[in-house]
Amino acid sequence: MADNLSGTAENRMLDWLFGNSTTAPVTPIKVALVTANGDDVTAGTEVTGGSYSRKTVTVAAAASGAVSNSADLVWSGMPACTVVGVEIWDSAGTPVRWAYGALTASRVVAAGDDFKVPAGSLSLTLA
Repeated sequence: MADNLSGTAENRMLDWLFGNSTTAPVTPIKVALVTANGDDVTAGTEVTGGSYSRKTVTVAAAASGAVSNSADLVWSGMPACTVVGVEIWDSAGTPVRWAYGALTASRVVAAGDDFKVPAGSLSLTLA
């Protein structure tokens, strides 16, 4: 996901860079699956139903302006849906959406199926 920071994330990063804020995301950082992609301002339509819930993502230190998930992300017992993208959220009392992006290819999921993002497959870059 390159150039897919939310408007809120862009503003917070610029405030941090220029010393106007020390605000950081509230951990743990979560990955949400969406059935309709959002944009800089509006969140996508998050999957609901089944056993779906956001998953905690871990990443190694950034290298060459990029990070990726260091472990598989697995959602079990999914509802029937078509997953078209992912979003990155923090765990604040009112969670903040930091990034978003479309999957390379949408995936149709049957009720009860698992949805997996293998380690290293979810990449975020600043370029």
